[in-house]
Amino acid sequence: MKVRAEISLYPLRVTDLSRPIDEFSRTLEAKGLEVQMGPMSSSVAGESKELFNALQEAFERLAEKYQVVMVSKISNACPQISPDGKTQ
Repeated sequence: MKVRAEISLYPLRVTDLSRPIDEFSRTLEAKGLEVQMGPMSSSVAGESKELFNALQEAFERLAEKYQVVMVSKISNACPQISPDGKTQ
């Protein structure tokens, strides 16, 4: 089943927030998921099994190095968003 997730990742007690966020995003992309970065959250789309497995792996990788909070909303009813930001 295709799903879309809105993920917010909050690295704690670090001065460079972009490093852990970029690492998280690269892990998801390496698993074949579509990732669209936003200013406060990322949109991630793919098959549900792959998405859930990739989120777990990405979170666990970061949690070994950093203290992080991850907030997610996942839906099978969200419209597709094209790279130019338009609803399809």
